[in-house]
Amino acid sequence: MTHHFTYPCERYRSGPTSRREMLTRCGSGFAALALAALGQDNAFAVSGTSPDLGFAGHGPHHQVRAKNVIFLYMDGGPSQIDTFDPKPMLDKYDGQDPGKLFSVEPTQFNNNGNVLASPWKFKQYGESGIPVSDLFPHVATCVDELAVMRSMVSEFPEHTFANYFLHTGSGLQGRPSMGAWVNYGLGSESQNLPGFVVINGGLIPPGGLDCFGSGFLPATYQGSVFKPSGSGVANILRTEPSDKRQREKLDFVRQLDGFAKQNFGQHDSLESAIQNYELAYAMQMAVPEVMSLKDEPAWIQQMYGMESEYEPTRTYAAQCLIARRMIESGVRFIELTCPKVGGDRWDQHSNLKAGHENNARAVDQPIAALLKDLRQRGMLDETLVVWAGEFGRTPFAQGANGRDHNQFGFTVWMAGGGVKPGIVYGATDEWGYKAIENRAEIHDLHATMLHLMGVDHTRSTFRFGGRDMRLTDVKGHVIHDVIA
Repeated sequence: MTHHFTYPCERYRSGPTSRREMLTRCGSGFAALALAALGQDNAFAVSGTSPDLGFAGHGPHHQVRAKNVIFLYMDGGPSQIDTFDPKPMLDKYDGQDPGKLFSVEPTQFNNNGNVLASPWKFKQYGESGIPVSDLFPHVATCVDELAVMRSMVSEFPEHTFANYFLHTGSGLQGRPSMGAWVNYGLGSESQNLPGFVVINGGLIPPGGLDCFGSGFLPATYQGSVFKPSGSGVANILRTEPSDKRQREKLDFVRQLDGFAKQNFGQHDSLESAIQNYELAYAMQMAVPEVMSLKDEPAWIQQMYGMESEYEPTRTYAAQCLIARRMIESGVRFIELTCPKVGGDRWDQHSNLKAGHENNARAVDQPIAALLKDLRQRGMLDETLVVWAGEFGRTPFAQGANGRDHNQFGFTVWMAGGGVKPGIVYGATDEWGYKAIENRAEIHDLHATMLHLMGVDHTRSTFRFGGRDMRLTDVKGHVIHDVIA
């Protein structure tokens, strides 16, 4: 009978190892490392499994609709009633006391003013006739690609917790981001770039880098933060005088890591460090190529807004264009953060008009160009594009001319990747305040995203803390009505 022992706190250290045993183990260990690397290569995938098989061991559970995700994160919470969810009642009762018209919930700052009509007009666009406000004249031309989900809700009214919830499915710090879960389950199609990339336009969201972390998953799945200009990644350039010298250095470091692994056993930080060394080596060639936009045709750069007089537009244009190039290079999950616009993120507790206009001006043209570019290249059908903030805004003012946080009903849209185009799903009440039809939770959004990528959210799990953990916790339902 074979007995299996566990040792508390990882204080156990194995006894001395003979020279012969050490060589045998090291040889097997390095062969296993090579096999692991080959296993991520489409050409060397395990027989009988999908070439996208990740370390979770399951790969796709069903038909894959989306191979990649571009997550357009709108930091701060755009106002649903000023963007994609028009409410004529706000015009009718503008300036009146909301407490006399409907039940008002406690807000983040409880500095509630009167009903505030939208400063922007809505028009219907495309064959679908979906209304979009004047904030998004460019995205409005793509409305027939969108599934506009007006009935999203969140459990948290505060930025940090709501950001963790949107990104990780939990309001607690330290859980794996959805980008980490996707790569854990499916692996990456890129040998030379990380499977999960965050292109930082200038604003890391409240909650910090833990929004993009790997949590209890292996550290290799955490998001790699790129900048949309320059080298993209800090310290990517080679410091050794030759490629041969660097390769010798990496081989030596890997040998030392191998010795440590044989003496002290398997450990995630060590395994991840070994993989990161090799990935960084490969990235030295791949990153400059994918970050360089000089070879993009002038008309493409103009379409994205690379020549805009507004600097934040140029920044976000570069992010969107790099995201498309990364998708072409096989990166599985890409998140774009917002650029700095000289004021606050989409978090207008005052000066709603100026703040939302600045943020919309930065992202509108690049997002529309991204959708059109993916479509013309035949890539949109296999690329899921998601536009979302952590919550929405109130239909009444905060103070005189702002809006407070509103987690009771807000808008998210998706496009491509198996999504039903040109539809509106769900509804808020006549004030745009609370979801009343087809109420959808963040867990439902995550379940739907995973489903489109071929993953059953109930079956993609990781054993931690004595239970099988998953992105959707014990909740989440696939929103089949938004799937084509």
